Amino acid sequence: MKILLIDPPFYRFIKYYNRFFPLGLAYLAAVLRDKGHEVLVYDADANVEEADEMDFSVLENKYHEYIRDVNDLSHPIWNELRDVLNEVEPDLVGVSVFTTKIAAAFRIAEVVKSLNPDTPVVVGGPHPSVCPEESLRLSPFVDFAVRGEGEVSFPQLVEAIESGKPYENIKGVSFKAEGSIHHNEPAEFVRELDRIPYPARDLLINKSSYTSEDMGLVMTGRGCPFECTFCSSSGVWHRVVRFRSIENIIDELRQIQAGYGTVQFSFKDDTFTINRRMVLEFCRSIRDKKLKASWDCNARVNLIDEPLLMEMKASGCNGIKMGIESGSDRILREVMKKGITIAQIESAARIMWKVGIHWTGYFMMGLPTETKEEMLQTLELLRRIKPDFASLSVYEPFPGTQLYESGVTAGYVADALTLEDYYGKSPKYYYMKDPKNRIDTMSDEEFRQIEKAMKSSFHRYNSSPVRICKRARARSALYVREPAALLGDFKKFLAWLT
Repeated sequence: MKILLIDPPFYRFIKYYNRFFPLGLAYLAAVLRDKGHEVLVYDADANVEEADEMDFSVLENKYHEYIRDVNDLSHPIWNELRDVLNEVEPDLVGVSVFTTKIAAAFRIAEVVKSLNPDTPVVVGGPHPSVCPEESLRLSPFVDFAVRGEGEVSFPQLVEAIESGKPYENIKGVSFKAEGSIHHNEPAEFVRELDRIPYPARDLLINKSSYTSEDMGLVMTGRGCPFECTFCSSSGVWHRVVRFRSIENIIDELRQIQAGYGTVQFSFKDDTFTINRRMVLEFCRSIRDKKLKASWDCNARVNLIDEPLLMEMKASGCNGIKMGIESGSDRILREVMKKGITIAQIESAARIMWKVGIHWTGYFMMGLPTETKEEMLQTLELLRRIKPDFASLSVYEPFPGTQLYESGVTAGYVADALTLEDYYGKSPKYYYMKDPKNRIDTMSDEEFRQIEKAMKSSFHRYNSSPVRICKRARARSALYVREPAALLGDFKKFLAWLT
C-alpha cells in the first residue's frame, strides 16, 4: 500500500523557524516500511522558505495570520499539498494532530478528499488520543483515529483497510461506521522499545530543508511519571515510563552521524534524568565508544546533582532545559502540582552555575488563581536564579490536562468546540469561553499590561551580551565541526532580536 504521512503546516504560515522533523511520523514510517508498504513523510511545516521570526514569547501575536491562511485554500502551501498528493497518489493518508495545528489538519483531510474521495484519512497524535470523538465528529473528511502509540495499531489498521477486514478488534482505533463513531478498547503500550525500528529519516520529503542538527532529534524513552496539571503527557502516556537500551541508543546515534554528519543531538524525553543509573551508563558508553558528539536534554530541578552533571558534561552535554514555571510555592504546589519547590529550584540553579552547562529555564504565567503578586514573584525568581536563557509562556488550557477539566467545572473553559471555532479562533483562545475573562484574579486589561511587562522583561534579560556569548560558547564545538551551524544560529539570532 502507498502511504503518505503528513505533519500539518503551522509555523510556515506565520514564518517562524521550525526545528527538527516529525519524529512520531518517522517512527510510523519505519514500522510500515518493515511491513512491506511504500511510505513517504511529508513535513508540511518544514523550513522550505526562509523564516524571519524566532521569538516564541510573542508567537501568538501572529496567530491571526495562521487563521487567515489556513482558511485560504488557494494559499501556496495548500497548492504545494495538492502537488505532493498528485505526485505521490497515496492509497492512504495519515495526519499527525497537535491541538494548535488541528485546523490545518482538518484542512489537509479536506484537500485529500477533494482530490480522491476514496482515500482513507487517519489522524493520530496528542489531540486524537485525548479527543477521538471530536476528531471524527467535527470533520466529515476524517475516517479513522489512532489513539496513543501507533506502532502496533496503525499497521494493523492499514492491513485491515487493504484487505477489507473489520476494524472492531484493532485496539487503540476509533472509526466511523453506519452513521456512528466507534471506539475500540485501548491499545497496550510497547514494552520493549528496542523492538521498534529507528525513525525513517530517509523517507522524509524535502530532506534538504533540514540541518544535520535537525536530524539529531532522538528519544531514549517514552512517558512521564509526574502529574503536572497543565501538561497532557499523563493523559497520553498514563504516567507509564519505558526506556530503550543504551546499546540501542548509541547505535542510532552512530547511524545518524554516518548518514547526516550530525554532531549535535537533542534528547526530547520528557525528563532525560529520570533514571540516574541509566544516564550515568549512557555517559560512560559515549566516552568508551569515543562517540564525538554534543547533546542537550530536558531535566527536572529535583532530578539533577553535581556528580551527575559533571558526568553529563564530560560526555558532551552542552545544554539542559528545565521547567521552573513559577516563583510561587503555592502555584507550584496547589495549582500546577509540579512536585518541586522554590528551594529546590534555587539549589539546582547553583549547581548548574557551578558545573557550567548552558541551561534554559521555562516559566509560565496566567494560571488559574494566580495573582499579580505571584506573577511578579516569578520575575523576581528569574533574576535570582539567572538561567542562561529564559522562556516565558502564557498558560493555555488543553484537553487531557487536569487544569482543563477544573476550568470546565469552574466555567472558564469550553468543554466542546465546533469546526467553526477551530477555523475562526486564535489557538491561544481555543478553549477560553471568554478571552477577556481568562483569569479570575484581575481584569483583562490588567492582565494584558502585566503580560506585556513580563515578556518585555524576559526579552531584555535574554538580550544580555553575556548570555548570548555564553550560548555561542556552549555550541562552539558544533561550530568548529560544522561552520554552517554558526551562520544558521546567527540568522536565528537576528530573527529573534528583531
